[in-house]
Amino acid sequence: MSPPPLLASTREELADALAPRRRSGDPVALVPTMGALHDGHAALLRTARQQASSGVVVASVFVNPLQFAPGEDLDRYPRTFDDDLELCEKEGVDVVFAPSVDEVYPGGEPLVTVEPGPLAAELEGESRPGHFRGVLTVVAKLFGLTRPDAAFFGEKDYQQLVLVRRMSRDLCLGVEVVGVPTVREPDGLALSSRNRYLDPAERSRAVVLSRSLRAAAERAAYGLPAARWAAMRVLDEVPKSELDLDYLAIRTPDLGEVTDPHPATATPARVLVAARVGTTRLIDNLPITLGPVG
Repeated sequence: MSPPPLLASTREELADALAPRRRSGDPVALVPTMGALHDGHAALLRTARQQASSGVVVASVFVNPLQFAPGEDLDRYPRTFDDDLELCEKEGVDVVFAPSVDEVYPGGEPLVTVEPGPLAAELEGESRPGHFRGVLTVVAKLFGLTRPDAAFFGEKDYQQLVLVRRMSRDLCLGVEVVGVPTVREPDGLALSSRNRYLDPAERSRAVVLSRSLRAAAERAAYGLPAARWAAMRVLDEVPKSELDLDYLAIRTPDLGEVTDPHPATATPARVLVAARVGTTRLIDNLPITLGPVG
């Protein structure tokens, strides 16, 4: 077992915790989280620990109110801080930054925020207006406070990953944004803090999301229409009253539109799905390769 991580709840405590490492020139790796950590987060922390080597790994635990719209699940979002600290210790985290809302947003909601651009109005952004403005604003704050060399994000929240990468590049923040593959349950369901909201029947139905993605991957060699048809065929197995589909989309790896539905050469793409199962909204995605057959 690694030594317990240092716990910082203020900007000053975070700066003091990082100061000795900065003086020695050690690299800093950041894993931003909202807590309620599970095996998917453990994979992020483990990857950060491996890549940082002898450097410092910082995990932030902060439920960011700026990315929740009115009526979303901010108040019921799970808080499991003691368990989170235990997992961070197990995965070799050096510093846990767990600030209050007032510490991150002194004086209330910030007047200056990060504009995420047109992609933020599509896919997740269409259902959750303002969500990515809140995400990028808090990530920019965390980058400023920790000044990491690299930051690690899960591919499950793929649109978030794409937008954070773009922010780091477009604003010249100098942070390498690393994507870590989605961790899944044995039956394929993507790990998520929101899975705990599902009752047994809903949990059983939720597996159709990952099944639809695999179906798209299996037919992707025949082009975009075949991949989409295969995914929708699986989703249609569940009555609409039990699975409220938000979107199924097949995009380029940077989430642009696919311009050639039948590419003559192997073309990377990403299939993404979002749906509400009961009262719980779930998302998932998978990399696929469009065309050619044979």
